[in-house]
Amino acid sequence: MKKIRKAVIPAAGLGTRVLPMTKVMPKEMLPIVDKPAIQYIVEEAVRAGIEEILIITNRGKGIIEDHFDHAIELEQRLEASGKLQMLEEVRRITDLADISFIRQKETKGLGHAVSCARSFVGNEPFAVLYGDDVIIGEDPACGQLCRAYEQFGKGVVGIKEVSPEQILKYCSLAVEPLGDRLFKVSDMIEKPHPDQIMSLYSILGRCVLPPEILDIIDETPPGAGGEIQLTDAMMTLAKTQGMIGVDYTGTRYDMGNKLGVMQATCEVALRHPEIGEDFREYLKSLAATL
Repeated sequence: MKKIRKAVIPAAGLGTRVLPMTKVMPKEMLPIVDKPAIQYIVEEAVRAGIEEILIITNRGKGIIEDHFDHAIELEQRLEASGKLQMLEEVRRITDLADISFIRQKETKGLGHAVSCARSFVGNEPFAVLYGDDVIIGEDPACGQLCRAYEQFGKGVVGIKEVSPEQILKYCSLAVEPLGDRLFKVSDMIEKPHPDQIMSLYSILGRCVLPPEILDIIDETPPGAGGEIQLTDAMMTLAKTQGMIGVDYTGTRYDMGNKLGVMQATCEVALRHPEIGEDFREYLKSLAATL
C-alpha cells in the first residue's frame, strides 16, 4: 500500500462565523498565542510524514502564502541584532515542507475545493486537513488516519461523537465498531434532518482519500447549501467501496467559531513554554473575581 506523501489543506472559506475579525484577516491566519492556525495544521501534516502540501486559497488570502515564504528584510534584521533563536524559528517556517498554493476561483463548496487539487494529487492517495480545524495531540491526527489507510487500503475519515444538536450542523455516519477506535463506515449524510440521523458520529476535520474521489466529485451534484459537498462524494465512496472511521486522539479546536478560537488560545497558552506559568497565575486571579 502506498505511503501517504501528499496533503491538501482547503483554506478558501470566507470565515463568516468569526466576522468582523475575518473581514480582511483569513480565519486560517487567526493567531493561537504566537502562531497562526494554519501553521499548526501544516506542522501536524509534517509530523505525520507528509512531504508535499497544497493549500487551496482564494482572493484576499495572499497573506497565507507570505507566511510560508522567506521575509528577507526581517531575517536580515534579526541576524544583525543577534536574535538568532528567533531567526531560526522564522526560517524554520519556510522549510517545513514542499508547500504550494492554488486558488479556488469560486467558493462552490469543500468538494469543489478538493477537486482543484487534481493535478497536484495525480494518481496517489492524499490527506485532507480542513483549514479551520486545529487538532493538537501527541500523536498527529493526520498520522492516525494515514496508518489506517495503509492498513485497510480504503478511504479514511477522522470522526468524533457529537451532541444531538451538533449532528444536525455536521454530518451523520452509519458506523460499525472494528475495535481500537476504528469503525467501518458504510453511509453518511450531510446536515441530516432529525429523522435521518444514522449515529452521533460525524467527520471532523480530517480524511485520507484515494485518487478516485476526484472523479466521484466531478459527478456529484450540488447538495446542502447549493454547494458541492465533499461528504456527498465520500458517501458514494462509502457505499461502493466502504470506508474506515478513526476516532482520533487529540483536542480539536474549531477556528471558524468564536468560542473555539478562545478555547484554543487559552489552552495552548497554558502549555506555552514562555508564558504558560504566568498565564496560569493570571487565570487563577481572574477566576477569583468571577
